[in-house]
Amino acid sequence: MKIQHIIYGIAFLFILFTGCEKADDYVSSPTANFEALWKIMDENYCFFEYKDIDWNEVHDRYRVQVTDTMNQYALFDVLGNMLNELQDGHTNLISSFNMSRYWAWYEDYPANYYKEIQDRYLGTDYWIAGGLKYTRLADNQIGYVYYSSFSNGVGEANLDQMFLYFKDCKALIFDVRENGGGSLTYADRIASRFMEEKMLTGYIQHKTGKGHNDFSSPYPLYLSPNTEHIRWLRPVVVLTNRHCYSAANDFVQKMSMMPYVTTMGDKTGGGSGLPFTSELPNGWTIRFSASPMLNAEKEHTEFGINPKQNVQMTADDIQKGVDTLIESAIKFLTELTSGQENQP
Repeated sequence: MKIQHIIYGIAFLFILFTGCEKADDYVSSPTANFEALWKIMDENYCFFEYKDIDWNEVHDRYRVQVTDTMNQYALFDVLGNMLNELQDGHTNLISSFNMSRYWAWYEDYPANYYKEIQDRYLGTDYWIAGGLKYTRLADNQIGYVYYSSFSNGVGEANLDQMFLYFKDCKALIFDVRENGGGSLTYADRIASRFMEEKMLTGYIQHKTGKGHNDFSSPYPLYLSPNTEHIRWLRPVVVLTNRHCYSAANDFVQKMSMMPYVTTMGDKTGGGSGLPFTSELPNGWTIRFSASPMLNAEKEHTEFGINPKQNVQMTADDIQKGVDTLIESAIKFLTELTSGQENQP
């Protein structure tokens, strides 16, 4: 029995000490976590040159703020502030108690969207298909669709039913204001319903080394029309504001290439870097832009896309409960389709 107790005791001590060693490695020091984060970004982030960021200077400026006696909350603030130097809404530090985020890409812009005003146009009897809310406006001549997030699923059947509902409409308003992004799959699925032929919609690059300029050649991205389902080849206005980000930014970029589409509203928020995740020694997760996506002219859209028609909500309209962007879209489409018969 004594031998058995001794064996159990040795086993317990082995688990205890080996467990402590792993915990020390996992937690690490504030300095080690700072250096790990800086290095991960240095070797993998994709917009240093485009944004003209001196990452070495950033290192030196924030390194002096880190000590091995600081608590995790203070460390988190320093690391989060350092990441904000990248001006990137796709870059987040995630812990069990907080998530850093950069919101300046839209904070200094007018909202150009007020839900309580938009509700007057949607009414209460609008239809819902997946993540889409839709109704008819302007004496049933113009369809209106609101899509709040590309994280909300939209199936092929949802789109078919929506277009059938609009079969007698002459034109369509597709509103993606306040859409912060989500799945690129849904962006392509919807955009493919507004096309007549396959087209080059952009390019993507991947890091090939640790240097800030180590990228692959731009790889072309194509999108084909969905000929197996209902398509909409009549006039469309896509409404945008500064809060259109990531997949919404990508959707607006693709839609702006379609022959029947006019983008209207404010500049989008951008967010054209495909995100990647990694982990720090203390277990915190870092998310960042790793692969730049370019438009068909091989230009960055990281800082947003200008609309074809810039329209801002006016103070007078807001006071009256009128959505300037929706009204402008209705006026534009009504004049465009005046005297025209519905196309097949």
